[in-house]
Amino acid sequence: MRTLRVNFLAMAALAGLASLTVFAQQQQPPAAPQQPTEVTVPIVGAGGLPPKLAIAPFVAASPDAETVAAAKTVTDVLFDDLAFEREFYMIGKDVTATVPKLTSIDDVQMDRWRELNANGLVVGTVQKTASGAVVRIKVIEVNSGRVSIGKEYSGSIANPRLYAHTISDEIHQQLRGLKGVARTKLAFTSDRDAERMKGPQGDREIKEIYLADYDGAGPKRVTVSKTLNVAPVWSPDGQALAYTSYRMGQFSVFQDIIVSLLYKGVRQTPLNGDPNNQNYLPAWSPDGSKMAFTSNRDGNPEIYVVNRDGSGLRRLTNHSAIDSTPTWNPAGTQIAWTSDRTGNPQIWFMNADGTGQRKLTSESWCDRPTWSPEPFNEVAYASRTGAGFDIKIYSFSKGGESTRVTDGIGTNESPAFSPNGRHIAFTSTRNGKQQIFTIARDGNDLRQITHEGNNGYPNWSR
Repeated sequence: MRTLRVNFLAMAALAGLASLTVFAQQQQPPAAPQQPTEVTVPIVGAGGLPPKLAIAPFVAASPDAETVAAAKTVTDVLFDDLAFEREFYMIGKDVTATVPKLTSIDDVQMDRWRELNANGLVVGTVQKTASGAVVRIKVIEVNSGRVSIGKEYSGSIANPRLYAHTISDEIHQQLRGLKGVARTKLAFTSDRDAERMKGPQGDREIKEIYLADYDGAGPKRVTVSKTLNVAPVWSPDGQALAYTSYRMGQFSVFQDIIVSLLYKGVRQTPLNGDPNNQNYLPAWSPDGSKMAFTSNRDGNPEIYVVNRDGSGLRRLTNHSAIDSTPTWNPAGTQIAWTSDRTGNPQIWFMNADGTGQRKLTSESWCDRPTWSPEPFNEVAYASRTGAGFDIKIYSFSKGGESTRVTDGIGTNESPAFSPNGRHIAFTSTRNGKQQIFTIARDGNDLRQITHEGNNGYPNWSR
């Protein structure tokens, strides 16, 4: 598990490196165009409980297979997206199936939905057009029959999931005041293609960077560099990924930080590393203007900060121990990291200029901190608990109290908060191979996200 003690020459036999970003060949998917409307009717649950929400199967406005399939996909994905945040009590699909199917969303009979004790009802239609599709939705307050949200989205019919994600985020924002995560992405490392690089010392492992929807759907390979690429991190604007890549020098392989501009097909090496100046495990500042990272350029792994273009290099730590895995607080004023300067690795934090260094944890072994976004003031990290590791959350607001999130099954590492701070993506061996899971910050709603190969280092887009 140890991410600190990296074997810098482990890939010394790798042959030439030819990396490119294939994701740039695809256009960045914009949010579906929409016609704004204001919420005029609130949807509330009884006695302060979450509202009970039903989704009627979306109506396919034409009988062709593509439209019918798109309507079903929007319905199913929207249900899962809304259930993920647990802001609504979702009335099950088996229950809503007892209500006769709609033929129009402009004349919805509410009696049967009132019998289900639904507080809100989502209805919608998918219509194919010459240029793509139009998706219309209404969210209806069941008791009064009045429309709370009415929207129309247009775009391609090829990605019905995007409509569902957009609708879910809109409903969460309008009805619950919550920034949903349905349109976010996860970046991660995977060996799912089972590729190996031959060398004089035997075959070497290859790992590439992948992207997927927050729920694991639609995985896409980003790198094809035929080397070891790990620890991707999203830039705050969602336009770039920084990651650690093993690059080939004249006589050895070394670690350096790559920045891939996803939608431009541009690959940058802002630190221009070499075998004597290795750079790895980057972390973007909240405003995207800087990166904190680990480097051995002064002989020992320390924490540094650099401007996005590679200028303004500053060293923040100075200790004979190993300092690694930096992460910024939401304000960009502090950095947490891992250090073994007092024995086994623990989580430390400091001001962004390197002053005020202080130890946060005093446990058996702690690693891979990640700072939560606002409004939470917490640091998630991996902590040794028995034979394996568990994800814990350190709370500044609770006087340094740490709460265990995972359940002790397998080894659980590399936590990454969702942009609204309500969920954590992490890697776990609980089902055998290393896979990525998500879990709510209260330890509920565990979900497996990846299933192919071994996958690690998840990072959630903003």
